[in-house]
Amino acid sequence: MAKKEEHKHELLENPEALKEKLITAETWVESNSKLVVGIGAVIVLVVAGYLGFIWYKNSQNTQAQKEMFQAVYYFEADSLGKALNGDGNNLGFLAIIDDYKFSDAANLANYYAGAAFLKQGKFEAARLYLEDFSSSDLLVQARAYSLIGDTYMEEDKFEDAAKFYSKAANYEPNKYFSPTYLMKEALAYEKLNQNDKAKETYEKIISQYSDSGEYQNARKQKARLETNG
Repeated sequence: MAKKEEHKHELLENPEALKEKLITAETWVESNSKLVVGIGAVIVLVVAGYLGFIWYKNSQNTQAQKEMFQAVYYFEADSLGKALNGDGNNLGFLAIIDDYKFSDAANLANYYAGAAFLKQGKFEAARLYLEDFSSSDLLVQARAYSLIGDTYMEEDKFEDAAKFYSKAANYEPNKYFSPTYLMKEALAYEKLNQNDKAKETYEKIISQYSDSGEYQNARKQKARLETNG
């Protein structure tokens, strides 16, 4: 430790020692000028590439959001074929996903496409798109997990359904939506004849979400299971 300190002070207090270090560094740069230029060029290319990608992504997102307006309108009007495939003049969700891969709008289009396929009863396709969707939004991401649970529920794959309903309920838990997902999870357990797990799930609503709209229903359902053994 003492030697390090002495060396440090020598550079600070001895101009000749500092000059010698600078000359050595300058000599190395001169003798390796091609390497230095090469490294500098790589750094410039990386930075330029990154900035170019950010610009490209932002421009894609702006255009994709304009394209998606009509598709969302069709989705909300239950014109699911046009929402997914477009109307000849406006792109549908599937084309937006393909044409604007790196945009936030394409990511959201995955959610809408998955929900549309679910409404059409195309459960495997619905899962493919919903699983490609990701969001930091606590409500929409939880909803996507719940929709995946719905696809499994429709196929009588109750164990998988329960897993995704649990995932939805535990993603940023809140009193507005988590109780609904827990009710679905409990129903999936009942379908599996796992009544103990169903009662535990109903109890979560009762104990953790007493001010939710599902509170009374959870009490009734738990009491029913307890009465029926």
